[in-house]
Amino acid sequence: MKRIDVLYDGALYSIGREDYDAVKAAITSAATGSATWITVNHGEGRAQPAELLIGPGIPIAILPITQDDDAPATSPSTPDR
Repeated sequence: MKRIDVLYDGALYSIGREDYDAVKAAITSAATGSATWITVNHGEGRAQPAELLIGPGIPIAILPITQDDDAPATSPSTPDR
């Protein structure tokens, strides 16, 4: 995996070379318990570190970004019409 994109409050951040399932578990744990901070990158080129507060009721989305040689990501099937 190349990186994980993080959509938080309408802004795009990223986490480089981390395990997707581990990041997802950490966010799930924080979202169901006490709020905590996670470190992400912000910006293009030379990324700047940023801290995001994760906790109950705070919307966040994560998207795995694969390298060209990784297996392609699957997408949900579209129902027949």
